[in-house]
Amino acid sequence: EVQLVESGGGLVQAGGSLRLSCVGSGYSFDDYHIGWFRRAPGKEREGVSCIDTFNGKAYYADSVKGRFTISRDNAKTTVYLQMNNLKPDNTDTYYCASTDIAAPGVDDTWTGEEEYDCWGEGTQVTVSS
Repeated sequence: EVQLVESGGGLVQAGGSLRLSCVGSGYSFDDYHIGWFRRAPGKEREGVSCIDTFNGKAYYADSVKGRFTISRDNAKTTVYLQMNNLKPDNTDTYYCASTDIAAPGVDDTWTGEEEYDCWGEGTQVTVSS
């Protein structure tokens, strides 16, 4: 069974940090790019970051550039999202997902949730002011 499981969410004060983890199982993890999305209740998912499995290149939403860092450890079938200097408007449920699109960085293709095949259940991030 193909599965992605997120962890690492929680409650943190503004300016604090969290590290989210996404562990994959049941498939060839290093054949797929991994993206992180966020979603507030009643809204569509929004792309936060993505890491290319073949060249390690990272992509970020403008709102998180310089504060968030995505990385992956294929030996552990895990992708991390280090979130620093968190702000209250970063509060959301965060999801990881896998995709095998050819070029995630072209035309910001990585931001399209329809490009992803497998999703985790999400982990809640709450940032207090």
